[in-house]
Amino acid sequence: MTMTRGTGRGRVPAALAAVTAAAAMTLAGCSSSAGTGTEGGGSAPAPAVSGSAPAKAAERAGADKAGTEAAVAAKGGRLGGAGSACELPVTFDLAARWKPKAIELEPDSVLADLAEQGTVKMVCEIDAKPAGNIGFLRVWRGEASEDDPQAVLKAFVEDDPNASEAAYTQVKAGALAAAEVGYTVHSELMDESKQERAFAVITPDGPVVVHLGGLDSDEHTAMLPAFELAKRSLKLG
Repeated sequence: MTMTRGTGRGRVPAALAAVTAAAAMTLAGCSSSAGTGTEGGGSAPAPAVSGSAPAKAAERAGADKAGTEAAVAAKGGRLGGAGSACELPVTFDLAARWKPKAIELEPDSVLADLAEQGTVKMVCEIDAKPAGNIGFLRVWRGEASEDDPQAVLKAFVEDDPNASEAAYTQVKAGALAAAEVGYTVHSELMDESKQERAFAVITPDGPVVVHLGGLDSDEHTAMLPAFELAKRSLKLG
């Protein structure tokens, strides 16, 4: 199959727009959280009782944020092995109630180029809607090459014409050396920018990219524990 540059991620969201928008309408009423503050009779925060209180509060807030970012979802099964919904060169734990589905398109299909980005092709899509979120964890595979994980991720991100502000880091996916990227994508559907994230590893059968999108940045943040679960539990198949 010929790789198509500049079309993959730019058009995959458009192909899913109708389904995503419908899901957004269904779940919108469940996604808001109760407000806080002084409106509606709420009481104002108590003043600090000592000079060190603001510093301690800032430290607690930073620790809470770090804990949220590193949170791991509850396990709901394992994906990638023989007999699983998507057979892959790696295996990893699925978040509870997330539903995986293999992506199989014929090379001459009119939709084939929608499932290609950079040097990898989409082979599995894991739907978060049964767990109450709007988005997908997607797995992409490529042919064996001399590329390292970061080179694979750079090709992946640069093939999305709406991507910007990419920041790459060297990480571990399970015990494997990996690269991770966080970046911003402008969503035509929502007419706003949103956060996306991916990590890549190299296997004897070629690179694997695991990507997390989301309807918007709030949905993306809510789904990060599932992304962390996949990354921390990943093993060669």
